[in-house]
Amino acid sequence: MFTGLVQDTGEIAAVRADAGGRVLAVRTGLPLAQVAIGDSIAVDGVCLTVETLEGDTFTATAGPETLSLTTLGGFRAGRRVHLEQALALGERLGGHLVQGHVDCTGTVTSASRQGDAQVIWIEAPAHDARYIAAKGSICVDGVSLTVNEVQGRRFRVNIVPHTLQVTRMGDYRPGDAVNLEVDILAKYVERLLSTAEPGKGLTLDTLRKNGFG
Repeated sequence: MFTGLVQDTGEIAAVRADAGGRVLAVRTGLPLAQVAIGDSIAVDGVCLTVETLEGDTFTATAGPETLSLTTLGGFRAGRRVHLEQALALGERLGGHLVQGHVDCTGTVTSASRQGDAQVIWIEAPAHDARYIAAKGSICVDGVSLTVNEVQGRRFRVNIVPHTLQVTRMGDYRPGDAVNLEVDILAKYVERLLSTAEPGKGLTLDTLRKNGFG
C-alpha cells in the first residue's frame, strides 16, 4: 500500500528488454540503505519490486501486463519519475489508500496556470471514468489528488504550489499519457451492488459473501 505522497522525483538511468518485459534502473535520492531486495517502490504510481541495489540506483522489472496497462513501456533513460516507498504499518496516511495497481492510462487534454496553481484536465477511458467522482480521490502518476470537477470522461485537478515543487506535474502538456488508479472504494461498491439480490440492496449476507464481516 501507498499514500500517493511522492517522496522523490527520480530518474530512469537505463532500460533493457527482458523476457517480454523491461528492466528499469532508477536513480533516486531515497535512502536506499534502508531498502531491502524485495521491497516495493511505486514508480509513477506503478508498484514494482526492488531486484537489485547499487549506490543510488535500484532495478525493477515491469512485466508484459504492467507494460500494457501503464506508461512504463515508453520510458527512456533520462525520464523523471515519481517515487514512493510502500507504507509502513502505523505511519500517518496523508493522501489516500493507493495500491500501486494502475487501472489505465489517461490523456492530459489541457494544462494551464491559474495564479500559483496548475489546472490540469485529464481524459480517462470510458470503463474507468465511471469510478471518478467530484471531490473523490484519484492517483495520477503516483500522486494522490482530489478530483475538482468531472465532465463526462474528463476530470479536473488543481495542483497546488507544494505539489508542483516536489513532482513533475508542472511539466505536463496536452497529449501526455499518465497512469491512473481510481479510488479502490469505488470498485468495491460497484462489486457489492452488482452482487446484491434484486430488491434487497446491500444486505449483511451480501457483505459477508464478498468477504466483509
